[in-house]
Amino acid sequence: MSSRRGPPKHQNEYAWKPKAGIKINETEVGGRFRPLPAICGVCQRCKDQIDWKRRYGKYKPLTEPAKCQHCSKRAVRHAYHNLCSGLFCLGCAKEQKVCAKCQCRVDQIVGRDSEDVEAEQKMLEDAIKNARERDRRTLLRSVSFLMKTFH
Repeated sequence: MSSRRGPPKHQNEYAWKPKAGIKINETEVGGRFRPLPAICGVCQRCKDQIDWKRRYGKYKPLTEPAKCQHCSKRAVRHAYHNLCSGLFCLGCAKEQKVCAKCQCRVDQIVGRDSEDVEAEQKMLEDAIKNARERDRRTLLRSVSFLMKTFH
């Protein structure tokens, strides 16, 4: 261990950035065309942990759905979650009113509710109806790709 105390000897000129010299492919998860999903269904502490992983290049998204620890169905679609959140199944985390990651009881859950997601789906369908043919096909292709990835 170092015996030096106090501030560092030299201050960095710029902050460290993960993958600074690597160009990100826009079609991969985390790129412009496939952004990372919103962090929802967890407590504030777990949200901060997942957010830290995203900022510092440690976040690894799921390639296929994981098993819920309560109902044993393959319904967990968010990385680092242990319970299903309820978009495509019963939602064990919502039933028990616990965090989907650490499974502790909390009053305030971070994220959107299922009604918000349904309203957003409706808005997407309206946008598809009013879009040009080229844009419509692009949207449908990306949505079908997402459904294949998580089912």
